Amino acid sequence: MQTSEFDFTLPGELIAQHPVEPRDQSRLMVIRRNEQRWEHRTFAELPDLLEASDILVRNNTRVVPARLIGLREATGGRWEGLFLRALPEGTWEILATTRGRPVEGERVVVGDGLKLTLEARGEAGRWIVRPESDEAAHDLLGRHGQIPLPPYIRKGREDPGDRLRYQTLYASAPGAVAAPTAGLHFTDDVFRRLAERGIASVDATLHVGLGTFRPIEVERIDEHRLHAEWAELGVLEATVLNKHKSQGGRIVAVGTTSARILETSSTTGTIRPFSGETALYLRPGHVFQGLDALLTNFHLPRSSLLVLVAALAGVDLVRAAYAEAIRERYRFYSYGDAMLIL
Repeated sequence: MQTSEFDFTLPGELIAQHPVEPRDQSRLMVIRRNEQRWEHRTFAELPDLLEASDILVRNNTRVVPARLIGLREATGGRWEGLFLRALPEGTWEILATTRGRPVEGERVVVGDGLKLTLEARGEAGRWIVRPESDEAAHDLLGRHGQIPLPPYIRKGREDPGDRLRYQTLYASAPGAVAAPTAGLHFTDDVFRRLAERGIASVDATLHVGLGTFRPIEVERIDEHRLHAEWAELGVLEATVLNKHKSQGGRIVAVGTTSARILETSSTTGTIRPFSGETALYLRPGHVFQGLDALLTNFHLPRSSLLVLVAALAGVDLVRAAYAEAIRERYRFYSYGDAMLIL
């Protein structure tokens, strides 16, 4: 398929710059695949839209304050980096941008005085840096870093409320540089009403990486390649999900990241425990075996996330639904509204 089939024009004012409050007052477009129709609801109605035999799979990754802003010690020039991962020898892999051309051995000062030594230059702006501290990476980031908002939200600038609001309520496994945004709409009240209906949840983990914002730049979608991201589905969780499937219950993936975990873990038709990197790219023609329904946000044009949604719901139906969402002034992207595909 041509990548142009997943392109659309979105008015800039529909890109949400702040989340709604409370979380569950975002809008919810409900897509019914078998009937080829949609309806307009609010997220607070989710417990009434699901069946008592459903089970949710949530991505419990937690966004780390990975954005590092500082100055080059040698020149005083502005420097910005994005923490990607901690390496075993105490160094970090980061993605850095600055004017000029930093050299190996140079130091930068970020946050409230954390010094980083640039040890080795990698490809595409990547560096290996060494912090002048023995503290754990996540502790240092918590003091010196900022929440790495996507560039379409206030050009990535953090507001005081983002540390709380750009996390799901159930985020517990630090490691993501972007939030699994479908989960941002849940409130304690929604979870309480889900439980009252007998709708359970299980957690898995996929640490969302930079690739989530990378557009498809080739002409055909099958020529695109995803960056690998670390994911895990535990033995207990896989057992619960397989038992649920055997009893005829539906599995509802909360977000495209949960969908990728489930499909990575179910290539044989049975959901199996998984721990490691996945670069699974779901596109039209894929036969879904790990999930039956999907809760998701509205995605960027020409993105692998939009392709995934179309793989489940159908290209024509998704294209029509997105046109309807624009006409109805839905709010798009990370802090925007949601879609439930049944």
